[in-house]
Amino acid sequence: MRRTAPLIVGGGPAGTAAAITLARGGVPADLIERTTQAHDPVCGGFLGWDAIGALRKLGIDPWALGARRITHVRVLAGGRQAEAALPHPAAGLSRRTLDAALLAEAARLGVAISRGTTVRRIEGGEVHLADGAVLTPDSLFLATGKYELRGAARGSGKRARVGLRAAIPAQPDLAGWIELHLLDGGYAGLLVQDDGQANLCLSIASERLAAAGGSPERLIAALAEEAPRLAARMSAPATAWSAIAAVPYGWRTREAVPGRFRIGDQAAVIASLAGDGIAIALTSGRSAAEAWLAGGPEAASTFQRGFTRRSAWPIGAAETLRYASERPSLASPLLSLVGILPGSLGLAARLTRIGA
Repeated sequence: MRRTAPLIVGGGPAGTAAAITLARGGVPADLIERTTQAHDPVCGGFLGWDAIGALRKLGIDPWALGARRITHVRVLAGGRQAEAALPHPAAGLSRRTLDAALLAEAARLGVAISRGTTVRRIEGGEVHLADGAVLTPDSLFLATGKYELRGAARGSGKRARVGLRAAIPAQPDLAGWIELHLLDGGYAGLLVQDDGQANLCLSIASERLAAAGGSPERLIAALAEEAPRLAARMSAPATAWSAIAAVPYGWRTREAVPGRFRIGDQAAVIASLAGDGIAIALTSGRSAAEAWLAGGPEAASTFQRGFTRRSAWPIGAAETLRYASERPSLASPLLSLVGILPGSLGLAARLTRIGA
């Protein structure tokens, strides 16, 4: 066995935010990441204004990375459409670009990064790697995103969704917009990102995907009647379909284990409809690292309980919106209300922000 402290498992926004914060505090951590190169996870191409602020605190300028400005939101459901200006400018930025920039900053600050390293399980204070090595860190930062880790599974008990992602050619009328399609049992989001393509993030009930034989293309075809504009946007061939199952939207950890800091989706999982997942990842990662710098491994329990309380309101608000958006009987009247109160979309955006 070899001892390391602290150890960060996961090189996404949460893990790198923690690594950068620790390094700036004089504690270069060890960070292990299972992937070997930059890639686009299922969701995460939208950066709200709070995420943009959190990135700037970490020394990352999304506009310098080529992020596309988003100033308006368009919501479609049951033949109805509502549009509104966002309270503040947001951005479309691919995760491959964002993650690469965050990892590069962490490496510049002296963080030891090991790519292509997979954790098989956690047993007590031991981290077992795929190559047979066993690490015994004094502090463990769990930043594996929506993926479960054996021995540290979330076990939420919530009805989970399937997440799908694809890239499609961007149409001109998407520039400056995030477009949300409310579906029976799910929703889809479209935006233009730095590479000029449109990023599609689709969250759907698993039974709807199963009814389509597990095929994303057949699912889109089946959605054509209830979401004709989405089907039209998907008429061009989609590339790089990726998927993740059992996403427990609305979950927040109740765990408080000494020396273990759950961050990002391992701390709280907000519905992707809210578009605040990256902000939660960055904010939780930085906050956990600041707690460690102030109190060491013993600060884990206090941090975890505090972040669970802090995320309660935005998670709850996002779950209420998700509940309504996934039910046609509620979604269509909801958009009618938006027509009467056009500021309600902006209010919904504010309610689901965790803040930076």
